Amino acid sequence: MQTKEMRLRRIQHLAYEIMDEMNLKKEPRQFDTLRLVIDNLSRAIGDLSDPLGDYSLDYIEEKVGNAHYLLFKSEKKIPFHS
Repeated sequence: MQTKEMRLRRIQHLAYEIMDEMNLKKEPRQFDTLRLVIDNLSRAIGDLSDPLGDYSLDYIEEKVGNAHYLLFKSEKKIPFHS
């Protein structure tokens, strides 16, 4: 079982990879793909920013993982839990 800190670090790593890919690549992207990436990331941020601190780490992992997969189209989508 991974600790909360390890899970958050993994989410952070995926988010940084997404950020780098979006800022460094000069290749045009499909609008529909980008829309889905943004939708998944927005949902993750919305859940994480709950004022009461009541968020689901499973949900955030799922949404950031989905965004990462959509952008990279690879099976880097490694399961978060062991």
